[in-house]
Amino acid sequence: MNTVHQPLHRTGVRFSRRLFLKQAVVAAGALGLPEVLSASVLGGQGALSAGGRIHVAGIGLGIQGINNLRAMLARADARVIAVCDVHETQRAKGVKLVNDHYGDRACAAYRDYRDLMQRPDLDAVLICAPDHWHPLMVAEAARRGKHMYCEKPMGWSFRAAQAARQAVLDHGVVFQFGTQQRSDRKFRQACELVRNGRIGRLKTILVGVPGSVSSCPVQPAEPVPRELDYDLWLGPAPMAPYSYQRCRPYDPRKGGWSTWYSISDYCLGMIGNWGVHHLDIAQWANNTELDGPVEIEGAGVFPRGLLSDCAVSWQVQNRFSNGVTVVHMDDATSQKHPQQVGGFGHGVTFLGTEGWVYVRRGHIESSPESLLQTKPGPGQVRLFRSDDHHGNFLDAIRGRSTPASPIDVAVRVDTLCNLQQIAIRLRRPLHWDPVRQVFPRDDDANRLLDRPMRAPWKL
Repeated sequence: MNTVHQPLHRTGVRFSRRLFLKQAVVAAGALGLPEVLSASVLGGQGALSAGGRIHVAGIGLGIQGINNLRAMLARADARVIAVCDVHETQRAKGVKLVNDHYGDRACAAYRDYRDLMQRPDLDAVLICAPDHWHPLMVAEAARRGKHMYCEKPMGWSFRAAQAARQAVLDHGVVFQFGTQQRSDRKFRQACELVRNGRIGRLKTILVGVPGSVSSCPVQPAEPVPRELDYDLWLGPAPMAPYSYQRCRPYDPRKGGWSTWYSISDYCLGMIGNWGVHHLDIAQWANNTELDGPVEIEGAGVFPRGLLSDCAVSWQVQNRFSNGVTVVHMDDATSQKHPQQVGGFGHGVTFLGTEGWVYVRRGHIESSPESLLQTKPGPGQVRLFRSDDHHGNFLDAIRGRSTPASPIDVAVRVDTLCNLQQIAIRLRRPLHWDPVRQVFPRDDDANRLLDRPMRAPWKL
């Protein structure tokens, strides 16, 4: 029979009463019994109230926060009850979106996520704040018993991501990472073709993603607008003078993507913020979801004298113990790589001894072309199937499924992004122990696995 691979989780985790009851819900459904249990049983403090709908709140209302909010508003099995953002204007946008959808004025607005998470009727949160906030918000949600859909990446350091992971595991809440390509048919198909040896032995994976922005000069200090809680926007990041460009939300009329994506105090840059998407697919196909490279080597180009300081271009080789090399590049560099096939750049290209597969959002190609007409046969790998990332998250809360992008998988691919960042900053080859998760006998590299948080914030 076919082997169906569920999302990977940490082995040896004790089964909690909560997990036992979640599984009981699944069994009850099979027997025709009622499936709705209180969220205090399933992990949250709410009541899965109003016809069994899961009560959700959105934290961070930039472009991706609004997108995730819209996805939840479209679900009949969820109800958005609150929004949270440090920008008053963004809060107002979120409230209007929610109230217009439901035709009432019930949506509450919060400035501080800690106040929001004290609500006893809240079951789950969408964590979509800037990257440097993710670990703290994940840990707080876990302590409060709230399930969470967390945007990628996990955060701004290896140690912070590990602390967030431990909080999720300790409190037994559902965690879904915002690597939605896990719920895309074409990416799943590409990974199954590779895992089942349809391109022969996998040798190299080429990953191309957009480079970071480098067009924003250092800004003069400006008065903080009354509508923004700037201290709370900075949170654990170093104190810095306010300027509009430093922390503006996405605005196509004023520069498009937010500049903070390319400022290292808040983000790894696109090597992590975008890279995590395609590197996750590389990990999935390489069957190294709970593993990591043993050698990392590369170089990057960093802007100087600008507000944005993350690498605008890079090329990093990640060598795994199974003999596969993952080459991660910005799109422009990827298009020039000597092993690239078919003129591809952005996306993921799997090169094997007997063919190749290339995939990006909405597109898949292979050589030979006939590979795309094949399906896994008896005894071959069938990967976990999810066709709706947000729906899968809600199903996991109800105990009907497992998350397509669980915490252990999320932290491993996030680690891969951090290792590459360290390698290009140190400009020398690094050796990594993926079991102990440390750079052996390399104090300089190990120091970069962590970064201090501005008081009073801590994990």
